Amino acid sequence: MQGYKKLEYTGNTDVILRYTKGHFITPNSHVNYYIDLCDTKARMKEARAAGESLAEMYMSSDVIDTILCLDGMEVVGSYMANKLTEAGILSMNSHKSMYITAPEYNVNGQMMFRENNQHMINEKKVLILIDSATTGKTLKSALESIRFYKGEIVGISAIFSLATQIENIPIRALFTVRDLPDYSTASQDSCPLCKNGVPVDAICNGFGYSTL
Repeated sequence: MQGYKKLEYTGNTDVILRYTKGHFITPNSHVNYYIDLCDTKARMKEARAAGESLAEMYMSSDVIDTILCLDGMEVVGSYMANKLTEAGILSMNSHKSMYITAPEYNVNGQMMFRENNQHMINEKKVLILIDSATTGKTLKSALESIRFYKGEIVGISAIFSLATQIENIPIRALFTVRDLPDYSTASQDSCPLCKNGVPVDAICNGFGYSTL
């Protein structure tokens, strides 16, 4: 897929949002932009810049025990944890170091944690890290899972987010609707692009896209 445009984060020009306009299907909705964060999640320089920039939004936090990484954000999460630790953000873990983990999904698509890693969530102060938040369905699932395992949500971070909060929890994002003011999301039944006969360009998820 060609024709990417780029936005640089004002706080760090090494944080780049690559996007292209079209008609795309995600696991939860139809959208009119594809945001490509694959390099942000995998390239060291960009992942470090993103992680450190997100960490700066939590410099006044008291305690973060665990960063729960969704959609392949573990590398970014590691740099974020390192920056927070350097800044003196505390962890109540016995070894005084943050956990960086990701959920497993059961056959029903619910997030779960095995017995050997539940301690990373149970009675821990958990920060959720996601690549992009549009419909909020993935975040709602994460909130439900953390509460089920008796964790405490202390924040939500995203590279890009349409919403500013979910269930009264602020979403701190590097890029927002102010950067892409005409970004829209809709269910399949109410998608205006489908109703106007606009063909789908690609099917997308956290790993990337597949053109049709």
